[in-house]
Formats: sequence, structure tokens, C-alpha cells
Amino acid sequence: MTYLLGVDTGGTYTDAVVLNEAEDRVIASAKSLTTRPDLSLGVGRAIDAAIEKAGVKAAEIAMVSLSTTLATNALVEGQGGRVALVFIGFEESELMRAGLTDALKGDPVIRLAGGHNHGGGEVAPLDLAALAAGLDALGPDITGFAVAASFATRNPGHETAARDLIRERTGKPVTCSNELSAGLNGPRRALTAVLNARLIGMIDRLISACEAHMASLGIDAPLMVVRGDGALVSADLARDRPIETILSGPAASIAGASWLTGETDALVSDIGGTTTDVCLLKDGKPMIDPMGARVGEFRTMVEAVAMRTTGLGGDSEVHLIEGLQTSLRLGPRRLVPVALAARDHPDLVHEALDTWLSMDAVGEHDGRFALPMWRDTPPEGLSGREAAVVERLLAGPRRIADCVRTRLELPALTRLVQRGHVMLSGMTPSDAAHVLGRLDSWDATAARKAVTLFARRRNGRGDRIAAGPEALAQAIIDQLTAQTVDCLLEAAFAEDSRDWGEAPEVLARHPLMKAGLDGHSGIVKVQTSLGVPVIGLGASAPSYYGAVGDRIGSRMVLPQHAGVANAIGAVVGQIAMHAEGIVTSPGPGLFSAHLPDGPQRFNDRDKAIAVLEAALVGDAEARARQAGVEKIRLTVDRDISEIEIEGQPMFIEARLRVTAQGRPRIATG
Repeated sequence: MTYLLGVDTGGTYTDAVVLNEAEDRVIASAKSLTTRPDLSLGVGRAIDAAIEKAGVKAAEIAMVSLSTTLATNALVEGQGGRVALVFIGFEESELMRAGLTDALKGDPVIRLAGGHNHGGGEVAPLDLAALAAGLDALGPDITGFAVAASFATRNPGHETAARDLIRERTGKPVTCSNELSAGLNGPRRALTAVLNARLIGMIDRLISACEAHMASLGIDAPLMVVRGDGALVSADLARDRPIETILSGPAASIAGASWLTGETDALVSDIGGTTTDVCLLKDGKPMIDPMGARVGEFRTMVEAVAMRTTGLGGDSEVHLIEGLQTSLRLGPRRLVPVALAARDHPDLVHEALDTWLSMDAVGEHDGRFALPMWRDTPPEGLSGREAAVVERLLAGPRRIADCVRTRLELPALTRLVQRGHVMLSGMTPSDAAHVLGRLDSWDATAARKAVTLFARRRNGRGDRIAAGPEALAQAIIDQLTAQTVDCLLEAAFAEDSRDWGEAPEVLARHPLMKAGLDGHSGIVKVQTSLGVPVIGLGASAPSYYGAVGDRIGSRMVLPQHAGVANAIGAVVGQIAMHAEGIVTSPGPGLFSAHLPDGPQRFNDRDKAIAVLEAALVGDAEARARQAGVEKIRLTVDRDISEIEIEGQPMFIEARLRVTAQGRPRIATG
């Protein structure tokens, strides 16, 4: 009997499922809280519980597959390691393009002479001496490097040379932009490389945690990771290219939704602790985003499902919008729910909440706690104010007011949160759900105290924002419903075949749309609903999505095992390895095949295309076999661009894409 183990690590929970491959059914599932900073604890507990429930031996597991939302969450929340960008052959002004400056968040840039032209020819020699000097000037807090050179996809020579020098002098991870995309947009390639470098440490810790627990149990089986387009890749490849795991969890959820429901056309909405991910399932397959994966404010060059990811989840931060009327907004930052913090630190949380509730006025930081995320050794390379905050957290979690003494230290705490060294705890929709009796996972008493405290805040008119905890809790859940409806409508308008003349974000919030959802009937009668069902996924979907379906006028599908759909999707996918290349024409009768090791010139167009295709086929096949595919299916897509001049065809370029795919090898002994 062959058993498959799927694992999904999210911001709040880690899920595990065991599938009987022969019978094509789930035989056990389990959940455990995701444990930061030691991910191995949560991963191990979920795996152990699922295997025990399944009643199988660990040695009988033939394949393990992992999906995760950690990379997606990190980009949405602005977290990750501190990186340095090596920017070769670009003007300084190009740092302002594609959101690259925002993605760097003040991290250092080493600008060098070098780079190539569109034909792959060297524009200027690479200044390796300047690179060595720049590396020596960096501080010890750099966790990885991103290298982007002008036209590196036409000739990767300068990126490769810079990578080799950086590895030699620092020993730290290096991401080259040409390894992630074959596109020409240099600043966007640089952005993608920066984000990849920022995520390497996080994804490596997750994969290592999974591998270590597999070894401790005696599971001798391949470990696969879900890519953002839903395909499986080897754990080693995911380590090198963690950016490809953005939207990994959502992509797995789409596969899981299709497998669980049999629906072929639907909007799939997956609510987690940090994000809500919405994607269109069409003809049983997810739509692929032709522009590259967009997460939060960043548009990357990573191929992924056409997913709209919003910072809205069960653990989203609750904001009180200033104004005369009481108005709430959720997200995009995730907080540790007070109910969960109280479960782990009951004395601290209850004593603080009782103290705050005994006072007449609510302070700015009342109801908030800071939780250190390091295990044994505190973070290094800190500024003076950051070090002061860390010093106060060495003994464990504290109230924010106790670890931030002045307003000048607040930005320091924010930077520690962004780098993943600290997490904040405060009131969330999960706490509201505990107050209303929709959840009972953690400390409901602490949740009630936190919601009661928040309800005492005052709006611009000086009135309390809610009459009591139940009223505020319901208002928070109503706001979650409203923002979820907006997410679904945005995705629906984005995928609809009609040209509506406005952006999906505008259409989703248009007064006519709101009137249609209200079923307005007056001189003008307006009714609106979705034309496809909605599949609700996530552990909290049953708690929230009934109201969403009622509001949006659509059939809501809440399948069995909806809470572990990502883990299910992780083991029902296939491996798919892509290799891309281009043939250009630098002059009449000349054709350049841009091969992985540099351009090669030919006098015959078809010969250039054939040599490139053979190289790409070899590359894709080799990586597919390395990933564990035994029976490889090859597809080759050719896009040849020509124009006609005076009745004669003139060659512009040929783009080739080779895909090698198949099911991963299953362990048999």
C-alpha cells in the first residue's frame, strides 16, 4: 500500500494529511500551531498526529510534499532578511523603477560598471575590484545577496562572475536574476532577485525542519515543494529559488479544491491567518498570471497562478479609522491573537488586561504585546535603539509600553517586526470569533477582555466605539465579511471577459455594485450576483463564509477537509520544469542563440533555433530527472516573430519554452 504525506505551513497553523494513493482518498489529517522561531516543532507535531491517526507506519510513507504561505506572508507583511543588491550596468535612476527601492527598504546597493547589450555583447568590463571593496564595507547583518546585470538574460557572464566572487568572500547565499526569469525588464528582474534573497533563510529553515523530522521518523522518501504555479519541485531547488514558492500555499489550495469538490468553474477563496487568496478555477485548472505573480505591492517575474492575495485573515490587525463615525479596517499586518498569546503566556496577558481594564482611559499601546522570535541567540547587527528594545525582550514577551520607552524607539520595534525578530500580539478577528462563540481554540476569557478593552476606545465625537464586546466582535466579523466580498468581486471583474472600462478595485466598490448586492428596488431596480460558485477554504471558512455567500448571492461550497486543502493539494500535483531561451538577429543573415552559457552565432535561422531547442530540452530533462520524474513528457512552445518588408519576411526573434513534466518518483523500499 502506498501512502503520501502532504504538509502545509501557514502563518498560524501547520497542516498534515495522509492520502492512500491507490484509493485516492484522505485517511487522516491533523493541525498544529506553526511555531516560530522553531518551525520544526509545529511541523513535527502535525506530521506525528496525522500518521498516528492514519494508523500507518512512518516507513510506509512513499512521498512527502510541502506547501507554504510563509513566503507570501513575508512579502505581504514586509518581512525577511537584510540583503544587498549588486546592480551591474544600470543607472542609479533605474532603482526607482518596478518598486525596487520600496523592496530594498533601505538595504545597501553596490552599483558597478559592466553589463551587456541586447545582442549579448559586453558594454563595459565588470569592475570586480569595486565589488570586492563594496563587499568589505558591508556589515555582518547581511543575510544574502541579489545580483542583477543589464541584459543578463542575453549573456549571464557578469552575473556569474559577481556571484562567484561574492560566494568566495562571504560564503552567503547569492541569487542571480537570470536564474529566476528569462525576461528583459532589468529592474523587475532585480526586484525578483532581491525578494528571493530576502526569503532564502526562511524557506531553508522550513525545509530543514521537515527533512529533520522525516529523518527522525525513518521516512526515506523524496521531499517535494509546491511552486507558485502548482507544480512540484525538489526541496533543493526550492532552497535556491524560494521566490518560486510565493503563492505556493494558494496554488496547492487550488489543486486541493478541485480534488475535493469536483468543481470545474468556480472562484476559490482561501482564508488563512494572514491573507485571503482568490483564484479562478476554469475547466478544472487555475488561471496562470501572464504578468508574473503579484503579492502585496510587488509585481514579480515569477510564473504563478493568477491569484489576488490580500492582507486579510483571521489574525489580521484591527484598525480604528479616525473620524466622527466609528469605522474599522482589517490588515494587512498579522498579529498574534490575544487569545493565543494568553494560552502561551497567561500570567503576563491576563495581568496586563486586568490592569488596563481597571483604568478609565485606554492608552495608545494598551492591549498590545511584543513577542521575541529568536530561540537562544538574539539578533545581531542592530542599531542602538533596536538593541535597547531587544535587551528588554531577553526575558521574554512584554507589553509594548514596557519594551518601547520613547516614541523614537517605535520605528526600531517596527524594523524588528519587519525582519521577523519580533511579533506583535493584539486583537484580531480570531479574538472576536471567540467572543461570539464561533471559535474555542484558545483562551476565550482573554479574547473577551481584549475586545472589551478595544470597545472602550473613542471615535472623533468622543463616543465609545461599541456598547460592549459582543457589539464590537460582530462589527469586526461584519468588516471581515465586507472585505472578503471586495476580494471576490475584484477577482471576478479581473477575470471576466467583458471590458468594464474601470479597474477591478474600482468596480468592486462602485455604488451600483453595492446597491446590487443590497438588492435595491426603487425607481431603479438593481440586482447583482456572481455567475460561478465560490469554494471556501481554510480552517476558519465555515465560521465566516456563510455570510459571505449570502452577501454575494452565490452558491458557497465548503467541502469536507476544507481546512487542510493546501496539504491535500501539495501531494496531488506534478513536477514541471521549464527552460526558456531566445534567438535574435544582430544583423542581416546573422542569428544569435542565447544559450545558458552565453550567446552562440549562426548563419542559418533554423540551425540556431535547433541548437537552442536541444540545449533547452537537455536542461529541462536533466532538472526533471533530478527532481525525481521517471516518465517525462516534453512540450516545446515556439513563438517566432517576423515582419514583412517589401514582400520578404524579416526575422525579429524566436522565443522557445520547453516543459518537462510528470509525477514524482515514489519511494518503494
